[in-house]
Amino acid sequence: MSSGRWLRLGAEALAVVIPAAAVLAAPDPFGYATVSGLVAAALLPVRLWSPWVSVLLCMPALAGGLGWPATVVALYALGRARPRVSTLVVAVLLATAVAVTPVLITQSLGAGSIVLTFAFVLAAAGAPMALGALVSLRQQLADSLRRLEAATAAELRAKDATARAEERARIAREIHDAVGHHVTLIAVESAALAATTGDPAAEETAGRLRGLAKQALDEMRATLGLGTAGQQVGLDKIPDLVVRARAAGVDVELSSQLSEPHGVPAAVERAAYRVVQEALTNASKHAPGAGIKVSLLCRGGSLHIAVSNGAPDRALPAVDAGSSGSGLAGLSERVQMAGGRLDAGPSADGGFELVAVLPQQR
Repeated sequence: MSSGRWLRLGAEALAVVIPAAAVLAAPDPFGYATVSGLVAAALLPVRLWSPWVSVLLCMPALAGGLGWPATVVALYALGRARPRVSTLVVAVLLATAVAVTPVLITQSLGAGSIVLTFAFVLAAAGAPMALGALVSLRQQLADSLRRLEAATAAELRAKDATARAEERARIAREIHDAVGHHVTLIAVESAALAATTGDPAAEETAGRLRGLAKQALDEMRATLGLGTAGQQVGLDKIPDLVVRARAAGVDVELSSQLSEPHGVPAAVERAAYRVVQEALTNASKHAPGAGIKVSLLCRGGSLHIAVSNGAPDRALPAVDAGSSGSGLAGLSERVQMAGGRLDAGPSADGGFELVAVLPQQR
């Protein structure tokens, strides 16, 4: 049992025990007043289901003179329940009438004493009910404040997300306009070169450059949300990466043990494609002349990608193609976003090895 429930049970027990103890402290332990007061205290748990019924059950004890402790608890509970104002007024007037009537019958009081008696009893009956209503109102206001704070926080998060989305859209437009312009010029000039050159090797190279430029445009548009579903990259496009790398003179060997259907989610497929693409780019730049091995397999519910290359040929200069991205740090972040992990480092033969493990299911 939780500590909060123990506290509630303790509070309920005190709500019964304290009124009962107050009744027992009075004289005449076997008189009507004492017995009715104890019965009213014992019936106080009824207020948890119906505070109004609990108030009514306290009236006999209140008429006997020792029902005030239980009646105060019942009236407080009725105030906490926050019924209609007319119900609260009726309860206060009923308790006042029941408490004052025996006094007026058994004692001779002057007009001033009667007024004071009514005022005192009315205040005694109304105070616990008013306190209960105030406590309930405070709790309601606190709940409203918490909901308002939650709504404000949600609105701020929504505004922040909207601002980020707008900024990403602006950057995407800038990238598309700037990069798309230059890549399109590359494609156009490559097509022109292929049409005018008389060298078959130059014509083949120009055609390959035009194809690469077109694919770069397609991938950029797909990444920026401007492409179609057919332009999305995935595991089935990795062999094309290897073919293009071989056509460019890179020694690449692909080993794939993936079955069909492989059941790999689209997001994981895109991450796997980018891993192989970035690994081939890095190996071509930093280890010219070295053989590259690409391995794909599904094992233990995960997609394993390994790309390794041997030591670079020192007779060949490293390729200076500028910065192609954020490197291994950006690649590692992409893999982590897909739920996987990336390990990369030098291999024993002086080369480099990159291993990515991606979840087969998301």
